[in-house]
Amino acid sequence: MRLIDAEGQNRGVVSLQEALRIAREANLDLVEVAPNANPPVCRVMDLGKFIYQRKKKEREARKAQAKVEVKEIRLRPKTSDHHLQFKVRDARRWLEKGNKVKVRIQFRGREIHYPEIAMELLKQVADLLADVSVVEYAPSREGRSMLMILAPDKGEKAKA
Repeated sequence: MRLIDAEGQNRGVVSLQEALRIAREANLDLVEVAPNANPPVCRVMDLGKFIYQRKKKEREARKAQAKVEVKEIRLRPKTSDHHLQFKVRDARRWLEKGNKVKVRIQFRGREIHYPEIAMELLKQVADLLADVSVVEYAPSREGRSMLMILAPDKGEKAKA
């Protein structure tokens, strides 16, 4: 097997007994790092410390990930213009923060027979928010509702 010692120096090809003796003298572990190589590669290291450092790096990587929240706005086909304006204002604020916005139009009773009204309302919302968002998921019908998902416009952040 090929051995890499505790200092990171390549010791060359040694026997298993020789590698174990070197690891024992250094009070460290012998770890096989590349079993499929020819000959297999082993390293003398503190395995507990290695595992701890790897977990610590994974935690740091998870912290650095951006978490995108999906906020939702619920409307009805009969929603008034005033109500629509303050819902759009909330959506704009969320999009500027970097969240996605799901716009859902809920149908009740016979409203479901007029999907073109809901489609027009969703287009109006998309047009009002076109400067800060892009349509990620086009308007589609799901059961008794119609929905569309807006994502923050990446070009806007690049300009800022």
